[in-house]
Amino acid sequence: MNLRDYLVRLLAAAALAPLAAAAAPAGRTCHLPGAEEALRCVKVAVPLDYRQPGKTMTIHVTVAPAYREAARPDPLFVLAGGPGQAGSDILPMLDAAFRRVRATRDIVLIDQRGTGLSGKLDCKSPPDIDTMTEEQVDAETLRCIASIGAPYDKYTTDAAARDIERVRLALGYGQVNLWGGSYGSRLGQHYARLFPASVRALVLDGVAAPDQVIPAGGRDAQAALETTFRQCEKEAACSKAFPALRAEFASLADQLAKGPLTMQMADPRTAQVRPVQISSRRFAATVHRVLYAQADARSLPFLIHSAYRGRWEPFVARSNRDADFSADGSMSGPLYLAVVCAEDFPRLTPELVAADTRGSFLGTPLVTQLAALCPAVKVKPVAYAAPATIAAPVLMLSGAQDPVTPPRRATDAAKAMKAAQHLVVKNGGHIVSPLGCAPRLLREFLDFPTRPVAGACLDEIPAPTFQLNSAGPQP
Repeated sequence: MNLRDYLVRLLAAAALAPLAAAAAPAGRTCHLPGAEEALRCVKVAVPLDYRQPGKTMTIHVTVAPAYREAARPDPLFVLAGGPGQAGSDILPMLDAAFRRVRATRDIVLIDQRGTGLSGKLDCKSPPDIDTMTEEQVDAETLRCIASIGAPYDKYTTDAAARDIERVRLALGYGQVNLWGGSYGSRLGQHYARLFPASVRALVLDGVAAPDQVIPAGGRDAQAALETTFRQCEKEAACSKAFPALRAEFASLADQLAKGPLTMQMADPRTAQVRPVQISSRRFAATVHRVLYAQADARSLPFLIHSAYRGRWEPFVARSNRDADFSADGSMSGPLYLAVVCAEDFPRLTPELVAADTRGSFLGTPLVTQLAALCPAVKVKPVAYAAPATIAAPVLMLSGAQDPVTPPRRATDAAKAMKAAQHLVVKNGGHIVSPLGCAPRLLREFLDFPTRPVAGACLDEIPAPTFQLNSAGPQP
């Protein structure tokens, strides 16, 4: 299990370039998990500290060459989320979201410094991690932070953006397009402001506003939960199966607020009977993660009802799936802390915490945990600066039911953009680029970034069905 998942538990527009052969990137042929085909892997040396060049580190880049030989010269650079996720962690997106774009453009996936194959900051988890208490988990996190001993203050968003420019130059590209998802949208905006001449167009999915404080997510999480409850109440089958859904959820939250619940149950993966502790923090974090994807959110009424009736196994199994208990989990927890403790936690004022957590099931556990963990990372606060205007064309995508970066965040981000379009998927959650007609719209926008994108087809994406019992979603 990666340590970032511990935290999650609680916790002028450029014209279309003419067709031309793009520069062939150097590197080696490689086969990586998540992609059946052979790709190109490139290593790019960058300064560890851009303020004092000298010592270097290596950034891993995965290049999926365009299908057509006469590829356009402006590739699509892909920036993953988190912070803590690597481009090589989301290789399935090549087919799921970027297959149409790749017809004529190289897709370049970058492992941000401290993630994936770019010197990932992480520790091997103890074998009993899924039976540890929250206090033990926090102690293990602190041990991990100390054992890595990395210069965490060198792992900022600004440094990652400068790495992207080094990658562009090393691969011989001129202007590039950017796709940034979730935190990757913050990184992409920062890069576009640092190197405006290098950016042709941006696609931002699950848009983080420049002034958004990542740990302050209570208001958005509660809104997504309320939407799920209302949708269940309006659907006859779901309402009949779970007529007291809100009361059951409130009862569970109240019970856990009084103290953790410990029970004996068979491990969902090994069938070994063992004690499992469900704390208020774990309960809230699991609910939050379930809300990320619409298909998962439609299982929440069943999970809540089962837990209320004393059958916690489905809920625990879902919690375990969120925080994959493997030593090579994809997200880097220490990198998450390095960024958030420097850039977000200093802006997490008592007033913001009070306003954000008021009436939200998410409460203050993440804030409390960060207050305990951030001093161990030993990073200096990064001062927030008002964002400069992005001149390049921007296509923003939002899921109406996103619990972390809902449409209002994109609306705020657009205030610092000269030419922004914003499309909302009404039946979408967090990250919508793979859904329905979205892959086609990405291609259309990148081909003609100054033209309006006709996004009416996104309204045709259906809502998933609710899960009513252990058999899974309704047919």
